[in-house]
Amino acid sequence: MRASPSLVLLLFVTITAPAAFAQEDTSGDSSLPLVFNAENTGANFAAPSFPSFGQLPIIRTLPDPFVFADGTRDTSFPNWERRRNEILAAVENYELGPKPDCHDCTITASYTPPAAGSSIGSLAVNVTRSPNGKPVTLTLTSGIFVPQGMGSGPFPALIPMEIDSFSFNGTTFSFPPPVPPDYASLPPSVFQSLPIATVGYVATQVAGYAFSSPSDHTQDPFYQLYPELCEGTCNGTSTQGEYAAWSWGVSRLIDGMQIAARQANNPLPVDTSHLAVSGCSFAGKMALYAGALDERIALTIAQENGGGGAPSWRVSHDIEAQGTVEDVDDTNYDWFAQSMLQFAGDNVYKMPFDQHELMGLIAPRALLETGNASQYWLSNGSNYVSARATQQIYNTLGIGDRFGFFIDGSHAHCATLPIENGPITAFVQKFMMGQAAVNTDVEVLPTPANSGRPIGVVNGSYAHDRPTMNYAQWTNWWETSGPS
Repeated sequence: MRASPSLVLLLFVTITAPAAFAQEDTSGDSSLPLVFNAENTGANFAAPSFPSFGQLPIIRTLPDPFVFADGTRDTSFPNWERRRNEILAAVENYELGPKPDCHDCTITASYTPPAAGSSIGSLAVNVTRSPNGKPVTLTLTSGIFVPQGMGSGPFPALIPMEIDSFSFNGTTFSFPPPVPPDYASLPPSVFQSLPIATVGYVATQVAGYAFSSPSDHTQDPFYQLYPELCEGTCNGTSTQGEYAAWSWGVSRLIDGMQIAARQANNPLPVDTSHLAVSGCSFAGKMALYAGALDERIALTIAQENGGGGAPSWRVSHDIEAQGTVEDVDDTNYDWFAQSMLQFAGDNVYKMPFDQHELMGLIAPRALLETGNASQYWLSNGSNYVSARATQQIYNTLGIGDRFGFFIDGSHAHCATLPIENGPITAFVQKFMMGQAAVNTDVEVLPTPANSGRPIGVVNGSYAHDRPTMNYAQWTNWWETSGPS
């Protein structure tokens, strides 16, 4: 579908005249790092003691991301890594389950360059662990696109979230991953003139994807490697969600890339300090969690990711009718730990964090997240509130131009309109190619009042006029004595 000229004009004005819409604080840009060389630079910080569910307070508004577990508030960047790890521990404790750090793994990797006349190579990463004293090996295989005629590298690289099979009603359907280059659901035209490699991540080589939940994952490679963890129906109780397992897999792929980049002959020509991840829909959530849980990822582009991604759990529950959007009550519990179910219904207000803090885990690295108001299930009103809250985190740290949101409409799920090319290109040029002067002030929101007609929505009407939404009511208590 094509956007109306007036909608396109609204989006165009928002991008090209950001001063009229944004108050980006970029005072920290010159001093704060864009990426790190460790998976978690704050891994040595001890996790806080978590209260029982009955002891959790009710917080109707969005939790303040800068309030530490001991009740103190600190917005300074030197203390952000400690606070970041408190949020990360809460995400693992209440939503995802643990993401193992692989300290007891053995990892090997081998890169095969493209044959003469080709641009497609391959990477194999083997991860071995010995649960119960018996070695188990998980293998990741990636198709590699190497730019041709653009130098010898090393090249920045995009890691698209891929699957090679899915299960539906007990039947498994298999298919090959996309042939490189794979840009996930991003416009290929953004990348085709740039010296950027792609390294496919086949998530189902870690844990299987099933449309129904709960499903049995005991035979999945990750759960063979970590039989002490459980997902779906494996032991009757889930201690982990697949987004933790899939994020672990992305981290192991990066480990393998770093190893292969140092191999003696034909090293992998990838600059592992300029990596990006991207995906759409459930894979958009996958990209978001991967970026949040590994600080070696410089840029995360999470498209139309829906509940469990950018949209706030509590805002979705508060502003949408039950069953109309993906919320804690209505999501795939293969993806999330069963412990999150305790926050169903009005109990969502007892959740001690929310998805703006998940997105905040990526700071000070770059994040661009998108929505699609034509797809009601994605909870784009909540997405907008959560995006504004995340913007506040980035601005508080003085890196407001490292976060952007693009919520449009009138197109199919995981498709893009040409108007999106500019913002995506800007983030790619700045955070993958290192072009510091590029303007990445991206705040795009649709409105039927300004577009001249309602945006077409699947199975519903356009519910939220973004410019009239009082998004600040969810965060204006930050820095005060408490939520109201």
